[in-house]
Amino acid sequence: MVSRVFPLVLIPLAVACAPLAEVTETPAAEGVSGALFVAGKFGNTLAKVDLATGARTALVASCANPHELATSPDDRHVALACYGGTSVDIFRTDGLEKVASIELGDNARPHGIVWQDNGDLYATAEGRQSIFWVRDPLGKAETFEYGTGQRGTHMLVVAPNARHAWTTDLSSKTVTRVDLLTRRAPQSIEVGIEPEGISLAPDGETLWVSARGSNEAYMISPEDLTVRKSVSVGPFPLRIAVRPQGDFAVTSDLAAGALTVIDAQTGEVARTIAVSSPQEAEQRQQVTILWSPDGQRIYVAETGTDTIAEVDFASGKVLRRLDGGDGGDGLAIIE
Repeated sequence: MVSRVFPLVLIPLAVACAPLAEVTETPAAEGVSGALFVAGKFGNTLAKVDLATGARTALVASCANPHELATSPDDRHVALACYGGTSVDIFRTDGLEKVASIELGDNARPHGIVWQDNGDLYATAEGRQSIFWVRDPLGKAETFEYGTGQRGTHMLVVAPNARHAWTTDLSSKTVTRVDLLTRRAPQSIEVGIEPEGISLAPDGETLWVSARGSNEAYMISPEDLTVRKSVSVGPFPLRIAVRPQGDFAVTSDLAAGALTVIDAQTGEVARTIAVSSPQEAEQRQQVTILWSPDGQRIYVAETGTDTIAEVDFASGKVLRRLDGGDGGDGLAIIE
């Protein structure tokens, strides 16, 4: 199927957002710094948490049902995918002032989002069965749309050189490879039941996908989409994330309240980390996971209890739980 490309020029909008709540307090952590940003999909909010103190330092109104987040290469801005609407909204990371709203068109329902090192934004538009490339998002914000031809185009990753993107397509049970620089037709393969989580190894040599309906993770060749190996993991692996060092991939197993750690070289399960008990799992509703830049901690969004669990990777211990706002889901971090 041939990709569709529709260039548009959009003008950023400057909008001020007032805080919705007071700062909350959580135990401080020694040797930890930076800030964590949380999309509150139930409360329609964007939150900022100071990782040194554990305090939520800002909470502002966002768009309807925000899901995934991405920070700019210079850490000055955070982009929010407005899953309940049609735009990608951009906020300053210091005070969470909204500075731009980039419209993607009717029924867009943007979900997955990447802010690439080249300064451009990439987002899925699930309602349009496509992905968008937003060139110069803080300037001209030119948008280019690429059809995947697949239902439920949900999450994505982008190659380090920004030549290709890969999506998971929930309803079509596929993974799709999109050529961003040509009109070449996208390539798709079926992978498990309801593939959703996706992560690209730091060296770009392995695509990792988790299928929540079949309780499996897959090692896939990014070039030809050949499945190299399938790995049985915990129940309902909603997300998968590769450690920055590239040595492990971890799935977020919602139904177990746990993380499955996979050796990236062998494709074997190395261990399981319990984030909550099986009895608590239904209440906590563990979803998105995010590595700290140094690979020492994993942040786990627990949507049902409005908490973000901070997990020490080496010991598997939950260090503390942070307040991320109402229905915290998407996560992004700056040092």
